[in-house]
Amino acid sequence: MKRAFDIVVCASSLLILWPFLLLVVVAIRIQSPGRAIFSQVRVGKHGHPFTCYKLRTMHLGTASLPTHQVKASAVTALGEYLRRFKMDELPQLWNVLTGDMSLVGPRPCLPSQTELIAARQQLGVFELRPGITGLAQVKGVDMSDPTRLAEIDARYVRTQSMMGDLKLIWATLRGQGVGIDQVR
Repeated sequence: MKRAFDIVVCASSLLILWPFLLLVVVAIRIQSPGRAIFSQVRVGKHGHPFTCYKLRTMHLGTASLPTHQVKASAVTALGEYLRRFKMDELPQLWNVLTGDMSLVGPRPCLPSQTELIAARQQLGVFELRPGITGLAQVKGVDMSDPTRLAEIDARYVRTQSMMGDLKLIWATLRGQGVGIDQVR
């Protein structure tokens, strides 16, 4: 049921939002050179890598690091706005449609985040697809505390339900957890 819900919501959202996404892509290209859609390898279900898509919010040449390790000067002016309201993650709707992600689940990490990966493996977090939003995000926990993050992700794995997912989506849409992935 979760997968069917993901497909219906993401396909509908992309059909409705494509004009907005197109405008944002053009604005990104006007503001700074380079591709507007950013792709990065992330760790997915069962620990398998996948390509995660986002709207580019940083200048070209920014190192591929966890957000909390990136300097604030790397973020473009438009990127700051997109990140603040989590609009940079809209292309991940495509990742959900392709089956790499879900609307709700643990946020996907980078392969270089070995401490977080080890903690998630130990707690069985990789049994699920990563999500666009999740329990840790809504609670305001970012990736700078890998042990705490993995524990909250594991709690989600143990307690997940359709009603719980709907509550997390609603909390995200209301702005809970918005802006937690802050650059330094």
